[in-house]
Amino acid sequence: MADLNLWPIGNCQVSALIDSQAGFVWACAPRVDGDPLFCSLLSPKGESALPRGEWRLSLENQVSVEQSYLRNTPVLVTRLTDADGGVAEIFDFCPRFQRSGRMYRPVAFARIVRPISGAPRLKVALNPSTNWGARDAETTTGTNHIRYLLKPQPLRLTTDAPVGQIMEGRAFRLERAQHFFLGPDEPFVGNVGHTLATWLHQTTEDWRDWVRGLAIPLEWQRVVIRAAITLKLCQHEETGAIVAALTTSVPEAADSGRNWDYRYCWIRDAYYTVQALNRLGALDVLETYLGYLRNIVDEAKGGHIQPLYAVSGEAKIEEWEADGLAGYRGMGPVRVGNAAYYQIQHDAYGQIILSNVQAFFDERLFRPATVADFQALEKVGERAWAMHDQPDAGLWEYRTRSAVHTYSSVMSWAGCDRLANAAAVLGLDDRAAVWREREQAIRARIEKEAWFAKEERFGASFGGGETDASLLQLVDMRFLAPEDPRFVRTFEAVERELRRGEHMLRYAAEDDFGLPETAFNFCTFWLIEALHLAGRSDEARALFEHTLERLTPAGLLSEDTDFETGELWGNYPQTYSLVGLINCAMMLSKPWTAIR
Repeated sequence: MADLNLWPIGNCQVSALIDSQAGFVWACAPRVDGDPLFCSLLSPKGESALPRGEWRLSLENQVSVEQSYLRNTPVLVTRLTDADGGVAEIFDFCPRFQRSGRMYRPVAFARIVRPISGAPRLKVALNPSTNWGARDAETTTGTNHIRYLLKPQPLRLTTDAPVGQIMEGRAFRLERAQHFFLGPDEPFVGNVGHTLATWLHQTTEDWRDWVRGLAIPLEWQRVVIRAAITLKLCQHEETGAIVAALTTSVPEAADSGRNWDYRYCWIRDAYYTVQALNRLGALDVLETYLGYLRNIVDEAKGGHIQPLYAVSGEAKIEEWEADGLAGYRGMGPVRVGNAAYYQIQHDAYGQIILSNVQAFFDERLFRPATVADFQALEKVGERAWAMHDQPDAGLWEYRTRSAVHTYSSVMSWAGCDRLANAAAVLGLDDRAAVWREREQAIRARIEKEAWFAKEERFGASFGGGETDASLLQLVDMRFLAPEDPRFVRTFEAVERELRRGEHMLRYAAEDDFGLPETAFNFCTFWLIEALHLAGRSDEARALFEHTLERLTPAGLLSEDTDFETGELWGNYPQTYSLVGLINCAMMLSKPWTAIR
């Protein structure tokens, strides 16, 4: 049965998820939002000679599998042992390193298998799928390669292993290292064994150099490093887009129908991602994402910003169902695309501004923001100002109802506030005055319309007294101070109504699919932050430690957790959840001065 014990590898162009038995069960090409060549995670339908949409390495009479990452990298090492004591070791990675002054990150997956002891017999089951799991890819072969006729571009396996045994799925004795490079459909130049060994070393060093530049907390260092590496894997470096997760249609709860495609760039999710990585000093992710945003702003018609865009920046992301896949544990549908792209979600305007504002102040950036950038950003601010009191679908993306959501309005307020700050540092005093006046007007409107007088706290929408977890963000956005009695009472209500033991719901009210059945992991981290800010730091630390116990063996989290069983659900790995890990570790850790 499929589970979320999955290990991501990648190079910021493509990525793959490897299961606990050394099988590639999910990978899309030529980028994260493409057609999955490996899709067995979502149960392909129909008969096939080899498991469809999978690339599995195993030993005859295999009895155990151990997995771990090479330190400070996304290079996965899997150790296979057979019943006779034969041992083999697999190194899985996507090449990534500087070459000829550019980053080499091909649409490619590399596997190196080395015999360690005994006489292990290796079986290679490689059967990519096409057309969203509907059929096996057609193949042609050569002396040392197999071509897979995938669309939009074929891939070629170059190997020094016996091609015939691979095609037939037969085991053979592993007497020396075997190398597999599934990449562009072109002749492989050079010795595949020597080349992949070199690339493994170069890829390892590149990732370790990146990690070495992170400003990490004293405590929970490995947790933070793994989360940071995985967040970087969620960025498509070519365009700068940051996807919300690497998968589609892993349901939020069993048989819930809450199956969504998260392989796109949500403006909101990306804002939180760069915010967390900024705290670690990973400016490269911010800089490439800002390039993506500048293109989005340039192309926005009438200043309108969608909640999400394709990795390419394409605005239209039609949603449809893939009939060739039964779904995670057979729990369909499998959705491709996301209809939320045409929803109205007004918080996006503020998030674009908040993501950009650092560039007006940070002297480290290769490209500091200019007056022209500010003027372009003002167009987004105009939309934030115009829409701050208009109904939308909200950050939880309700599909059948709308309201004036407090979170969206506060994000519009934050956008105007940060534009005033940017104008001031640029010396544009007249514009600073305009945006300061607008942020004050929005603040006054929120304090009046979102105030729930009966309980002397804020509600989740204008004129409503309901709660949702986003109210905890009033402090993070600097709308309220943590000691403000209004926030204290708001937090009390949110905790009382939405907390479920060690977990936090987004909201407790019925939505388009009924009552929520799982907790939203990011909201649990918001709860931990709020506990700390409320002076309940010991409780916050204890809850954070309990949350860490639910990490997958890879050290990661999906979107949701069953608050009764503790099982993980939802798309994986989820950037929101990884952001929460980083933010809470940074907030709760002892300072480095404690040991220096």
